[in-house]
Amino acid sequence: MKKEWLYIMESNENLTFEQAVARVDEIVTLLEKGDAQLDKSLALFEEGVKLIEICGTMLDDAEQTVVRLQKAVSGEPEEYLFDVD
Repeated sequence: MKKEWLYIMESNENLTFEQAVARVDEIVTLLEKGDAQLDKSLALFEEGVKLIEICGTMLDDAEQTVVRLQKAVSGEPEEYLFDVD
C-alpha cells in the first residue's frame, strides 16, 4: 500500500492546479463515503494534504508573478499589480 501511495504522490508533482483541485475533490468524495479500508483512507488523506500543499505553492507562485513591490512615499514596500503592457 505504501508503495502505491508513493507512486500517487510522485505523479501528483506534475499536475496542473486545476487537476490537483479536481483530485482533492475526488479524495474528499471517497473519504466522505466512508467505505474504504483504514489504510486506503489514510493514504487518500495524506495524498490530499500533499495536493493542498502543492496548490498553495502554485497559488503563491502565481501571486508573485502578478504582484510586484515598489517603495511607497513612506519608504515602506507597497504591493501593486504587475502591468503586462
